[in-house]
Amino acid sequence: MSYIPMVFSPSKKYSPKKKREGRGFSLLELEVAGINIENARKLGIRIDKRRRNCHQENIELLKNIKNGSNV
Repeated sequence: MSYIPMVFSPSKKYSPKKKREGRGFSLLELEVAGINIENARKLGIRIDKRRRNCHQENIELLKNIKNGSNV
């Protein structure tokens, strides 16, 4: 099962705070949720090494995945 993070569009001028599906979770989001890269791959969590920001919504999703509750 693959989990999809939500990210904001990069253009603030034309579409401020518009959410879309992201490529994967950032390394910082995984770190805050307490999941390392190896466990993320075992759980089927996609990782985007290019992302540098951290969204609370994605952290909550990762914590639910880690605890085993279905989202």
